[in-house]
This record gives sequence, C-alpha cells and structure tokens, in this order.
Amino acid sequence: MDKHYDPQTIENKWYQWWEQNGHFHDEPANGGEPYSVVIPPPNVTGILHMGHALNNTIQDVLVRWRRMQGRNTVWMPGTDHAGIATQNVVEKALRKEGMHRRDIGREKFLERVWEWRKEYGGTIVRQLRKLGASCDWSRERFTMDEGLSESVSEVFCRLYDEGLIYRGNYIVNWCPRCHTALSDEESEHQETAGHLWHIRYPVTGGGELVLATTRPETMLGDTAVAVNPADERYQSLIGKTVMLPLMNRDIPVVADDYVDREFGTGVVKITPAHDPNDFWVGQRHNLPVMDVMNGDGTMNELAGKYVGLDRFECRKQVVEDLVSAGFMVKIEPHQHAVGHCYRCDTVVEPRLSKQWFVRMKPLAAPAIEAVRSGKVCFTPQRWEKTYFEWMENIRDWCISRQIWWGHRIPVYTCNACAREWAAKTNPEKCPSCGKTDFVQDEDVLDTWFSSWLWPFSTFGWPKENPDLRFYYPTHDLATAPEIIFFWVARMIMAGCKFMDDVPFRNVYIHGTVRDDKGRKMSKSLGNSIDPLDIIAKYSADSLRFSLMLITSTGMDVYVNMEKFEIGRNFATKVWNAARFMKMHMEKLEGVDWHALANDTPELDAALLRDDDRHLLARCDAVIKTVTEHLEKFRLQDGALAIYDFIWTDFCDWHLEYAKQDLYGTDEARRRQMLALMTGVFAKALKLLHPYMPFLTEELWHQMGYGTSDETIMRVLWPQPFSTTEAATWGLSPEVTAYVDAKRELVTAGRALRSDYNIAPSLFVKYVIQSVDVAAAERLQADLETLKQQLRSEEIVIVTGTNCSDKQAMPGTLCKLGTVCLPLEGLVDVKTEAARVKAELDKTIGFLKSVEAKLSNAGFVDKAPAAVVAQQREKQQELTATIERLQTLYSTFRAG
Repeated sequence: MDKHYDPQTIENKWYQWWEQNGHFHDEPANGGEPYSVVIPPPNVTGILHMGHALNNTIQDVLVRWRRMQGRNTVWMPGTDHAGIATQNVVEKALRKEGMHRRDIGREKFLERVWEWRKEYGGTIVRQLRKLGASCDWSRERFTMDEGLSESVSEVFCRLYDEGLIYRGNYIVNWCPRCHTALSDEESEHQETAGHLWHIRYPVTGGGELVLATTRPETMLGDTAVAVNPADERYQSLIGKTVMLPLMNRDIPVVADDYVDREFGTGVVKITPAHDPNDFWVGQRHNLPVMDVMNGDGTMNELAGKYVGLDRFECRKQVVEDLVSAGFMVKIEPHQHAVGHCYRCDTVVEPRLSKQWFVRMKPLAAPAIEAVRSGKVCFTPQRWEKTYFEWMENIRDWCISRQIWWGHRIPVYTCNACAREWAAKTNPEKCPSCGKTDFVQDEDVLDTWFSSWLWPFSTFGWPKENPDLRFYYPTHDLATAPEIIFFWVARMIMAGCKFMDDVPFRNVYIHGTVRDDKGRKMSKSLGNSIDPLDIIAKYSADSLRFSLMLITSTGMDVYVNMEKFEIGRNFATKVWNAARFMKMHMEKLEGVDWHALANDTPELDAALLRDDDRHLLARCDAVIKTVTEHLEKFRLQDGALAIYDFIWTDFCDWHLEYAKQDLYGTDEARRRQMLALMTGVFAKALKLLHPYMPFLTEELWHQMGYGTSDETIMRVLWPQPFSTTEAATWGLSPEVTAYVDAKRELVTAGRALRSDYNIAPSLFVKYVIQSVDVAAAERLQADLETLKQQLRSEEIVIVTGTNCSDKQAMPGTLCKLGTVCLPLEGLVDVKTEAARVKAELDKTIGFLKSVEAKLSNAGFVDKAPAAVVAQQREKQQELTATIERLQTLYSTFRAG
C-alpha cells in the first residue's frame, strides 16, 4: 500500500469500475425486497452546489446501506427541463447574437434549446458522479423525454376531461422580465422598505375620502373605492361617486365585507385588474376591469398620459403629480413583503390574465388523509404541520406559462366550429365538425406539472411494465423544506390520484446549507463554497463524511472550508490503520483474509483477553447503533458512532494494545490478533461504506477482503452476534465495563504526565491503589499492557494503603482505584512550584477582568448576546483552569 492515500486517482478509478460493471443496476426479475428512491431532479441548467452535495449524499448513504442489506435497490436519476431558467439561458445567448427568439420563430428556437441541452445539460450529472452518487444511470430520465411527455399529456387530458383543469381570467403573479405567469409558490416574498402613500379622493357633491396604497401607479386602473357596510362613518357615501385623481374619472363607492374598517381609514381603492382581492370585489359588484399595464411592465394607453413609462418610473411621476395637484395627504415609510420571481428576482406584478388552472381542493383531500393516517411520514415530524396548513388552504394552481420551452398545452380550438378539446397526440381533425382548421394553445405547462409525476412517470407510467409494478411506490424521499409545496405535496396528490397509492413512504426534510455566520450561501454575498473545490482539495469522501458529521436531523448546516478537514483527517487515520495491519498481514503465510473478512472469524476462545472481547463487544454495539440511526434518518449520529469506534476504539486503543502481540514471539497470539482485527476492521469498512464509498472500496481490495470482481457495495451489511456467538467469545457487560474502567485509569495516568510537563518519551513509575483485591488481581494480570499504554518502566499495584507518601505524588481517583505519579527525579519541585504559582496568579488576574465585565450592567445589557455569552464561557474556562493549577501547586508545596 502507498504510504499516503491518493483520493483523486482512486475515486476516478472506482467510479468508472462500478458503473461499467453495472453495480448500480438492479432488475425486478432479480426478486427480493425492493427499495427505490427517485432523485429530486436538478435543473438541466444547474451546476453542483452545497445543497445538491448535502441532498445527494443523504440519498446515497440510504441507498448504499439498503443495497448492502440485500434489498433490490434502484436510485432513479434524471434532470428537470427547467422551463423558465433554460429559456432564459438560451435567450441570453441569442441576444449576444443580436437576436430575439421571435426573430427565429418557435420551431428554430426549440432546436436551439435542444442543442444547448445536448452540449451543456449533462454538467450536473457528471458532477454527481464525482460526488459518488450510486444512481442507476442506465435508467436516467429527462422531464422532456418522450416517455415523460406521454405521462404529462395523459394526466392533462384526464384532468381536463374531468373538469379539474379549466381556463379563466384571474389575477396571476406576472413576471415582466420572463413574460410569463407564475404560481403562488414561484412568487417569493421578500421584506422590502417601501412607502404608504395617503391620497385624497374628492367625493362628488362635496367632501373627500382618504385612502392609502403601496402601489400608486395602479390607481390609474381604479374602478371603485370600497367601505365596510357596517361602518357607520361612511353609510351616507355608499352608492355615491368619487373623482379619481389625475384621471378625472368618476368611480363608485361600494360596500363590501372584505374591507377591514379598523385598518387605516377604513376605505380602500379597488383595482380589479391589479390585485387579487380587488378582483373578487369587482366580480361581486360588476365593476369594469381596467388593465393599465403591458406584459413587460410598461404602462399602456389606458394609463392616459403615462403611456409608455416603466411601472416604477410611472410610480415616481404619479406621486409627483399627486403632490403638485394637492391630492397627496402624507407619505409614510412602510416595510412590507413584495413578491419576486423565483428565477430572475424581478418584482412580480399581480395582473389580470387568461390562464389555465388545476382545481386543487379535490386532489388535496386524499393527500391530506395520506399523511394524517401515517401512510406518508415526515421526518422531522414538525413539517407535517406546515404541510397541513398549506394543503387545507390550498388555492388553484396556475399551470400555464407564456414561454416556448416546455410541454405545450395539449388543448386545441377549431376555427370552423369553435370546439375546444384536449388530446394526448396531435389530432388530424376536429372531433365535432371534422374540419382540419384548428390551432393548438400557444402556452406551455409549468415545469412542476411534469415534476409532480416524477415517482411514477420515470418508471414508465402510463404503460404497465415490471419496473412500475415492482418499484412503485418508492420508499424514501430526501429533499429541502422550500419545495414541500412546489413538489412534495403535489407528488402525493398525483400519486393518490393516478396510482391510487402514495408515491413514497417517508419524506426526510433536511436543512439548508449556510456559512459559519448563519447566512444562506449565494453568489451575491460571495460566501458560496464549490463542492468540486472541496473534492479537489480533500476528496469526495471527505466532503460526504464531513457533511454527514455536522448535519443534525432536519437542522440547517453551517460550513466553512476548514470543517471538511474532519473527513480528510479521518480518511488518513483509516488508511494508516489499514497500512499498519497490511504490513503485519504480509508476514503471515497461508491465511485466507477474504474468508476472515466475510465469515465469522475462527477465534480460539482460550487465547482471547478482555481487551479482545471488549473490541468484539464494541463492534457488535456499533453495528446495532448505526443500523438503528439509519432507520431513523439520524445520519449524523450514525457517522459519529462509526467515527468514534474506528478512531478511538480500533485505532487509538486496540491497535496500540495489539502491538505487544504483533511484535511479540507468540505465533498463535499474532495470528489470532490479526484474525480478530481483520474481522472487526472488515465490519467497520462495511459500516463506513455508505458514507465513504471510495476509500472503503479501495481498502476492501487492498486488504484482500474482496476478489477482483467483487465490490464492497454488494457485501451484506454486518449483523450483530447471536447470543450463542457472544457466549462463545465470552462477551459480557462486566468485561466491557472492566476494560472501560481500565482505559479511564490509563487516560488519568497520561493526564498526570501532561499536567506536570513530563516528556512523553520518558518511561516513568506509577503507583496504583486499587479499590479492592479483585481489581488488583485483574490489573496485575494486565500489567504488561498497562506499562505499554502508560509508557511506564514500573507500575506498583497496592491495596488498602494510601497511594501518596511524604514525597510529592499527585493522584487521580478512578473506578478501579487511584493512579499516582511519583515526581521524585522527574521535576524540580521548587522550580515547578514557582512556575505554576506564576501561571495561577496570571490566570486569577484574567478571571477578575472577565468578572468585572460581567458585573457591569451596562456591558451585559448593551453588548451583543454572542459577546456576553463568549465572556461567560471564558469565565467558566478560567475557573476550571484555576482549580487545576491550585491542585498542582498544592502538590508541589507538599513535596
């Protein structure tokens, strides 16, 4: 084995080998218990970011674990056509050529998009391979491929024929930049510092009404003002008219329960074409609808003299004119939430438009029951409340988009007889009159309309086939909280409606990746970390393991580059442990390491010592622990359990303990030790494989645990010992407790050496005062091991007498007794006493300074909470240091 682990070479080698040998693939014909997962399809325009790295590592850990459990496993990959995002990318390329999409027409433009997808669309898929994602790439899907397009047409036509899809004039979220409608979920609200303009509307015949607006440019389209019918202040004005400022148009005063009489003046302007609530007021009162804007956000001819102005320029001009004409009463600063396009961040404009909608209430009912009954479970469970709140107040879904890239709405209108119908395939003639003079709707479907079918369309629906029957419903879905509404809820609705079953059993909602200051990563803040940079600097395994180790279930993840050193250092530790073992394995002949790694080791119970039994027991416990954590989506706890076992139990303790046998002369003990360590290390590699697949595959082969055509990912997940096996090896809680107590004693002895600045290279004397005779006998039997672990030339074990005598002999009380370190000949007592006293005085001074700050009410009340907390933490640390130094000083003075 190479002295240093070279992840770049190894990771490229093994991923190609896995994929070329079909290790990610399974078939229904292979039988067994299925386990299927569908990837949240990344946008075809996307590149790998930390959110992808987190999400796909979680999925891969689950998928590799289930595969090792012997499940018939499929992880379905694919990409989303990302209608608006992809069209924007291609339109930007066209603009560089001095063209607009309308210059080349729909057909040519779509050809350009497909060309772009062919050239650049595979970027994120290649990057997922770098991460180690064990997707079945032979099944890769794209939301615009032929099969998924067939699914989309099938669903649309079914819903259309059932009356669940309809077209109507409603207020939609309109993006003037993308020139398309957006669903409510695609309009992302951001807190914005704006203004509240209070405007005077003269009442015809005398008097005035004052009302406020955050969008004065829309007043040009006012067709009424409204008051609450129960508001006595305005009873006499109901039915009268007011003059619309700047437009000199009379508009009526209407009474409607929508108006909150306690808010503001109790009077609101009604603009049916530019506000969703106003639209419904207008419907109830038969008010005219005046749309004063164009689709690009400029004012149209209905805006009078403001025609041609951009909406925000118009706002500025309207405000100036209101002020100069004396209609402006006052202007107040106002903080409010403003919708922005989720793709281009343009301020969204509520706009009256004829769009296609899905009636969601009938679809939501069974999906609500699916979660309430436990057929679908959320982890963490708190997200169920969010799900129910949205589903129980669901609004119809606007599914039409005014772009060209996407699934074109399969609705046709006959020019001869005006018949409208939906068809799965291009019709040849009108089904009513038989004429061929018909046109297809120009709009395309919302991207999410194909995504909500993903769990079954990817397996070939609507066609019956073995994959669909065997792998649907899928099992686990890992995703982020921001797409519970966009995607998760809609998939549950679609599954219940079209498959008569939920699309998955478990939804694991992970947190958001943030920087170490708690900010969401973004290009504008300059705080993004590129996962590919981490892979290049450390390794894919380091990225994966570090992410899992710092990711609490369902909580946000705080990262910086340094945190990925955890995974790098751990990989190095595992590699070095393997090298050490391999060096000794090569000295033995006639050993079948493959059998020792894959079968229960044949150990001689008579040769086993308590430390050996402790290792077997800890290995047994960690198998149970990791399995339980993975079952509960506690991936961080699983990673931590593996980390502690390999780093602490196996490397720090057992490898050091094993050296006395490995370098000794007892051939039987050497063989047994390597057999024991092989069996345990092989199990540890299996447990680690879902988290660090590349390193574990390399070591599986380097150590001779697998043949050239075997992969660790198909080796069965380790099982705990049976009761019979545990009894055979003499495993018991009592033995485990004894070795833990012995390690406590060794740790205390090492700490004493450190406290008194005694060089690690020196062999020193220890005295152990055992708690009883039984403990003394066990410690005496382990004397050589203790001397090795404590780097001691002599250990005296006594019972019933005081460990300390007249010489300076500090000690620490442990479960098995008190371990003491005679200082005579090791340190100059007077010099050390002076040094410790000086350090003690300095530390006391620091503590007084911190306590002075904390006793200052001005500091505690005015300083940031984090600064105050930091000072309190420093106070605790200094107090503990003073106690330790006082103990040392007392020891030296006694000497």
